[in-house]
This record gives sequence, C-alpha cells and structure tokens, in this order.
Amino acid sequence: MGLWAALKAADAGLDVLLVERSRIGAGASGGLLGALMPHMPDRWNDKKQFQFDALVSLEAEIAALEARTGLSAGYRRTGRVIPLGRPHLRQIAERQAQDARTVWRQGEHAFRFEVTDAAPAEGWPAAGAADCGFVVEALSARLDPRRLLSALKVAIEQAGRVRIREGTAVVSLDPMARSASLADGTTITFGHAILSAGVESFDILARIGPPPARPIGVPVKGQAALLRADASPGLPIVFQGGLYVIAHDAGHVAVGSTSEPTFAVPGGTDEHLDAVIERAQRLVPLLKGAAVLERWSGLRPKAIGRDPMAGRHPLHSSFSVLTGGFKISFGVAHALAAAVVGEIANGSPPGLPQSFTVAAHLEAAR
Repeated sequence: MGLWAALKAADAGLDVLLVERSRIGAGASGGLLGALMPHMPDRWNDKKQFQFDALVSLEAEIAALEARTGLSAGYRRTGRVIPLGRPHLRQIAERQAQDARTVWRQGEHAFRFEVTDAAPAEGWPAAGAADCGFVVEALSARLDPRRLLSALKVAIEQAGRVRIREGTAVVSLDPMARSASLADGTTITFGHAILSAGVESFDILARIGPPPARPIGVPVKGQAALLRADASPGLPIVFQGGLYVIAHDAGHVAVGSTSEPTFAVPGGTDEHLDAVIERAQRLVPLLKGAAVLERWSGLRPKAIGRDPMAGRHPLHSSFSVLTGGFKISFGVAHALAAAVVGEIANGSPPGLPQSFTVAAHLEAAR
C-alpha cells in the first residue's frame, strides 16, 4: 500500500520521503501467493462494490506499470475454481451465480460465474474433491507479489520525486508538530504523513489521540510455500476452505496459507505449513512429489473489523492512514492509495466505504 501511495503521490506532483524499516518487500507483501479474489456476489454492499471495481481496474494499472518500467508483475486473469463438497454448497453457489449476473458487471461485460460438474482442467483439482460440482468464475486473477514490488520500486525511482530510506523505522510520530522520530536518531518534518507500516501501524496509531480500549488491529501469521510443478500458468486459482493453489509462471505453484491469530514464534515455518502442503497435494494430484522451492511466513495486518483502514485521521488534518486489508490488500491497494492521495493533493472526497474510514476503526476500538 505504501509503494502505491508513494507512486500516486509522485504522479500527483508531490515530493515524497518513503521510510522503510527494513527493505522493500521484507514484510507480508513480499509473500508468495498473490491471489486477487473477489468477495462472493451475494449480499452485495458498498465494500464488495469497491473491491470489485478495484479488481477490474487493477488490470489496466498493472499494464501501465509494466509499460513504464519494462518489468513484468506476473499478472494474469486466470479465474478461480471452487470444489463443492456438499449439496447445500451447490445450492448456495447456484443462487450466487444468479447474483453475479447482476453485480459482476463492468459496462456491458459480465464476468462469468457458473456451477458445473466438470473441473476446468483434468486433475485441477481432483474430481474426488467435488462430489457436488465446481464453481468456475472468470473474475479472479493472480500476480507475483515480489515482481510487483520490484516494478513499483523502479517506477517510484523513475518518477524522480521520491526519496527512499531503507533500514530505519519510525519510532514515534507527532501529527501536531508534523514531525517523526526515526530509529537512527534523526527527526524528519513533513507537510503530510501517511502511515502504511503493516502490523506496526496499529501501535503507532494507538499512541495518537485517546488510548483505545481494544487493539486497533492485530497481526495474523500466514505461512505459504512455493512448489516446482509442471503446471500451466493459465490454470485458474484453486480455492477450498481457506486453501489456495495458484499456478504462477515458469512452472511455479504457490500454496497457502495458514491464518494464525495466535502463534508462539512470529517468524519461521512449522508443522502448520506441512499440513497445508499435504492438503494441497491431496486436492491437486499434480503437486504430489513436487519439490518445495521455498517456505515462507509473514505477519499480516488485520484491522479491527477486518476491513482496510484508509483516509485522513479524524483529529489530525496532516495525518492519514493506509493499512489493514488483511487478505484483500493486493487487489485494492492501488485504489485505496489513489483515494488517500487524492484527498491530500486535491482535497477530493476519498469516496471510501464508511467501514474503511479511520474514524470507524477508532470508534470500534473505543
């Protein structure tokens, strides 16, 4: 989110200092999955509409980013397949297919969402995984998280209005004085600050304004793996009960992820990831015996209420927040960044769902 905000701000003519605690891509954004999956089309609301519009617009955003940098972000609209294991799940999916015809539309184009008895490709997933058929939809996409981050960094450097300081963190931030203290002992001043520090955002935010009664957000540990398999990069995302199987380029397949609200060790992988890999191999026979290229873990920021937190702080006009998002961040980060930067640069209303606003999150924490 912070990289998109820096790029949007530079393109708006603003001078930017980007402060990164470690190195770009060292946090949860530097993972392996890159799933861009929409909310289900039933019980439609403004949050689902915002995410839908962001997912649709991201394709053009990525194309423009690749054109200006000459780098690939590993993006592809592959669609998604969901195995249905029980009759009632098929009934729900058939109702959702009707809803999708109305709400999954962009102009005259409607994204396909259908219930079928056949998998889109043999063994992807295993036929035995879906006694009651499959959902096959054409809206979902995937990208390569690390390649996207690399392209964003290059675009920021090319913009010429952004200075990047890696290897130091913001220790404290004072919106009233418009200053921030860094871990290297320096103090910086700013005209406007955007807090986009992942799980660390919540502690910083809690020290600004009245102390919250509950945590504004929490870290959730996720573990994933990258496997080497002879999988076509055009295969759809396989998704079942929190398990993702995503075919990337060059025969790489990402599987994940765990969702651990409590954990003994923040970093590193363990038996939880072993179980994910085993489950993925049962679901997709192509992965049996596949070499594990990398095991990864990271802490994802889950704001209170789970929704992203974006926009100006209600008590400080010189301070905005851009964090949270949990599992949907990659699909909406560009749109959230555009809304936050537009509010700063032009005074334009961000146009975000009420549940995304900083005020809504702070109220929930109180």
